[in-house]
Amino acid sequence: MQPTRVGAVMVHDVVTAQYGTPFKDVVRLLGEHRVSGLPVVDEDGRVLGVVSETDLMLHQATQPSGQSWITGLRRLRHDARQATAKRHARTAGGLMTAPAVTVRADATVAEAARLMAAHRVERLPVLDRQDRLAGIVTRHDLLRVFLRGDEEIRRAVQEQVLGETLWLEPHAVDVSVTRGIVTLTGRLERRSEIPVALGMTGRLDGVVDVVDRLSYRLDDRRLRPAEQSLHGVADDWLRRL
Repeated sequence: MQPTRVGAVMVHDVVTAQYGTPFKDVVRLLGEHRVSGLPVVDEDGRVLGVVSETDLMLHQATQPSGQSWITGLRRLRHDARQATAKRHARTAGGLMTAPAVTVRADATVAEAARLMAAHRVERLPVLDRQDRLAGIVTRHDLLRVFLRGDEEIRRAVQEQVLGETLWLEPHAVDVSVTRGIVTLTGRLERRSEIPVALGMTGRLDGVVDVVDRLSYRLDDRRLRPAEQSLHGVADDWLRRL
C-alpha cells in the first residue's frame, strides 16, 4: 500500500532559465514550450527561483479587504517596490520569485498538493537528494492521482487500513470522505492504533487530509512489554510509519 510519489508523476524534461537569461528569451521560452512558468537554476542545477507569467505582468496594487489601513499601506508599498523591480528587470534573475517553493522527488503526491495549496502556486520544481533540479510537477500532473473519487477512497480506507492492517470489521469505524478529506469516527481498542489509522489513511492516493475523531478503550502507553505483545499489530506498523 505504497502512495504515489512525486517522482512518478513529474515531468523530467524541464524548461529552465539561467539567472542571466535576457527578458525576451524568457518570454520566448514560455511561448515556444507553452508553459506558464519555469525554474531559474544556477550552473550546478540548483533552483534559485521561478519565473511565471504573473512575474511578467504588472498589476496595480490594491489594498486587501479586511486589513487595517496601516497594513494595507505597507502591503501597497511592498507590492509597489516589487512591481518597480520587475518592471525594470532585464534578466530572469530580476524577474523571478525567490526563494522557490520546491518538493522532493520522494514526497507523496498528497504532500505536494498540500504544499501547492499552502503557497498558492501552480507548479513545484522537484529536487533530488543532492538538491538539484530533477523535474517539475504541476496541478495537472497531480490530478491524475487526485481524480480518485470519494467512494473509492472510502473503500480503500475500510479495506486496506481498517481491515488488512488493523484487523477491524469494515464498519467498526465510520469513514466519511468529502472532496478527498477523510473523517474517521469511532472507538479503537488501543490508543497506539490511532496514529496507525491516521498515518496510513493519509498516505492513500487521493487523500487530501484526515480529520481525527477517534477515541480508544485502552491507553497502552504504560503497558509492560509482556502485556504489549498480547494486543494487536499496531506496534509493528508504528515502527514502519
